[in-house]
Amino acid sequence: MKNAFKFGDQTSYFELQRAVHFLLLTSYFLLLILVISCGGVSAQNKQTDSLIRQLSVVKYDTNRVWVLAELCSNYRYSNTDSSIFYGEMALNLARQIKFLRGQANTLNRLSQTFLVTGDLPKTLELQYSALKISEDNNFQLEKAACLRRIGSVYTELKNYHKAVELFLTALKIDSVIKNKGGEAIAFNNLGMVYQYMNNTDSALYYNKKAFTALNNYKPMASELYRVRGDIEAMKENKDSAIYYYQQGIQIGLKSNDYRNNSFTYSNLAAFYKQVNQPDSSIYYALKGIESGLRSSFKKGILLSANLLAELYDSANPSKSLYYYKIAVAVKDSLFGAGNIQTIQAMVAKEEARQKEMELAITTYRNKLKQFGLLGGLGVTAIIAFILYRNNRQKQKANKLLQTTLDNLKSAQGQLIQSAKMASLGELTAGIAHEIQNPLNFVNNFSEVNKELIGEMQEEMDKGNYADVREISNDIKDNEEKINLHGKRADAIVKGMLQHSRISNGEKEPTDINALCEEYLRLAYHGMHAKDKGLPAGQAGFNAVMHTDFDNSIGKINITPQDIGRVLLNLYNNAFYAVKEKQKTEIRRDVMHGVPTMPGVLDTMQYQPKVSVSTKKKDKQVIITVKDNGNGIPEKIIDKIFQPFFTTKPTGQGTGLGLSLSYDIVKAHGGGMKVKSTEGQGSEFVILLNLNS
Repeated sequence: MKNAFKFGDQTSYFELQRAVHFLLLTSYFLLLILVISCGGVSAQNKQTDSLIRQLSVVKYDTNRVWVLAELCSNYRYSNTDSSIFYGEMALNLARQIKFLRGQANTLNRLSQTFLVTGDLPKTLELQYSALKISEDNNFQLEKAACLRRIGSVYTELKNYHKAVELFLTALKIDSVIKNKGGEAIAFNNLGMVYQYMNNTDSALYYNKKAFTALNNYKPMASELYRVRGDIEAMKENKDSAIYYYQQGIQIGLKSNDYRNNSFTYSNLAAFYKQVNQPDSSIYYALKGIESGLRSSFKKGILLSANLLAELYDSANPSKSLYYYKIAVAVKDSLFGAGNIQTIQAMVAKEEARQKEMELAITTYRNKLKQFGLLGGLGVTAIIAFILYRNNRQKQKANKLLQTTLDNLKSAQGQLIQSAKMASLGELTAGIAHEIQNPLNFVNNFSEVNKELIGEMQEEMDKGNYADVREISNDIKDNEEKINLHGKRADAIVKGMLQHSRISNGEKEPTDINALCEEYLRLAYHGMHAKDKGLPAGQAGFNAVMHTDFDNSIGKINITPQDIGRVLLNLYNNAFYAVKEKQKTEIRRDVMHGVPTMPGVLDTMQYQPKVSVSTKKKDKQVIITVKDNGNGIPEKIIDKIFQPFFTTKPTGQGTGLGLSLSYDIVKAHGGGMKVKSTEGQGSEFVILLNLNS
C-alpha cells in the first residue's frame, strides 16, 4: 500500500488518514454511549413531561404541530435523536394540513438541532427553506429567527462580519414586532460573536444587554453565562471567569443542556490550561467530551479533544495521539472539503435567489411608477405580466445555476488532480537535476579509466613498468572519485525515497538545516525544469538563493516527510512570486527601451531572491522563508490559509498547498504566520517546538 501514494498525492493521503481516525472515533463514541446508557437516563424536565402528556390528547391539527415543535426544541440539547424525531413528525403534519407558519417554525427549530450535531449543510438547507416560506408569506417572527440561526452557521464558519450583519438585521425585525425573546437571543449572539472577534468592549456591552433581557428567554441562560465567562477570561479576571463558567454549568445540569455544558467545560478547561493548572484542565476537558457525546455536539468534542492532545503531548504521547486522532476525525466531519463545498453551493444559490427577489421588487416599483396613471386595470395586467416573466426567468436561472455548479465541481476535481501531478513533477525534476551531477562524474571518470587502461597495456608490452605504475595510480585515484560520486548519488536516492514516501506520522530526530537546504535546491531545480522562458526573448528563470542557518539547533523531533512537504509548498510559492515579478519588470523594461542581457542578472534591474533562515529562540525553532516578489494584497492576506483559496490564475493552483501546510504545522504543535508588503515581497514563518 505504501507505494500507492506519492509525494504529490497529499489529498489522497489525508483522506485515508482521516478515514482511519473516523473509525477510531466511532468506536470510542459507541463505547462511551454504552457506558452512559448503562448508568441510567436522567429524568426529563417538567416542561417536556407536560408536553408529552399533551401530545396524547391533542388532535391532529395546528395545536399538535406546535406541541411537536416544542418537543423538538426541548430535546435539542439533551437528546438530538428525539429532537429530530419530533421535529420530523411536526413538519410532516404541518405539510399534510398545509400549515405554512407551522412549517416555517418547525424547519427553524429542526435546523437548530442539526446545528448542535455539527451538520452545517443540513442546517442551512432547512433554514433557507424556512426563510423562503417566511418571506413569501410575510412571517416576520419566523424570518427573524431564520436570520439569527443562519448567522449562527456563519459564526461556526468564522465569517464573523456576515454573522453580525444577520444578527443586527434580525434584531431590527424583532424590535419592530416587539419580540422581546428574539431580542434577548440576538443580544446574546452578538456578545458571543464580538468575543470571538476579540472585541471585548462590544462583547461585554451586548452580553450585559442580554442579561437584562434574560427573563424574556430563559433557555439561553447557560449559554449566556458561558459567553460572560469567556469575556472575563479574555480580560484575565480569573475569579469572575470561573464563577460565570460554574454558574452556566449548574444551569445546564438542571435543564439537561448537555450541548452548552460541553462548550462551557471545554472553555473552562482551556482557561485552566492558560493559568497553568493542567490537572483541572484535563478534568474539565474530559467532561466536555462526555457532555458532547450525550448531545452529539461535535464542536465541544473537537475543542476538548484538541486540548487533551496538547495537554498530554509531552506527558503521555500515546494519549496525545489518541485525542489528536479524535479531533482530526471530528474536524473532518464538521469542516471537510465535501461539507464546505456543499455549503458554498447552498450560499451561492440563496444569494442568487435574494438577488432575483430584489430585482423583481425593483422592476415592480419602477413599472408601478411609470404606469400608475393608467388605472387599476392596466396596473393589474402589467403586474401579472411581470410576475409571470420573473417566474420564468427564475426557473431558467435555477437550471443554469445547477449546470454551472455541476461544471464547477467537475473542474474543481480536475484542478486538484492537476495540482497533485504538478507537485510530483516539480519534485521529480529537482531529484533528476540533483542526481545528474554525480552521474556525470561517474561516466566521465569511467571513460578516462578506459583510456588509461589501454595506455597501461601498451606500456606493459614495452616493459616500461615505471609508467605502468604511474598510470595505475591515476586509475586508482579515478576509481576513488567514481566510488565517491557513486555514494553521493546513492545518498541522494536514499534521501529522496525517505522524503517522498508516505508519512506514518511518527516523529524522528531530523537535521532541520539540511532539510531546509535540500528542499530549497529541489524547488529551484523543479522550477527550472518546467520553465518555458521569459517573454521578449529573455533567458530562462534565475534567482538568487540565500541561506542563514543557526548551527546550534542540531536535530529536532519532527516528521521529516510532512515538514518537507510544507517547505516545498512555501519554496514553490516563493519562486513563483519572484518569477511573476521578473516577468512584469522585464516587460516594463522592454516597453521603455531598457536593454537586457539574456542569462545575466543585471544589477541595475530587478533581481529575484528567495532566502531561508533558521533560528533557535527560547524553546522554539523559527524557520523563515522570504521572497522579494509582488507580495500579497492586504485585503486577502487573511484568506490565504483557507482551503481552495488561491491567488494564481485559473488552472495553475487549487488553493490546497497552504491549507494543508498549515494543518501539518499545527499537528506538530507549532504555528504558521505570514507578513507581506504589496509590491515588495512576502515572509512566511514556521514555529516548531523543540520539545514536541
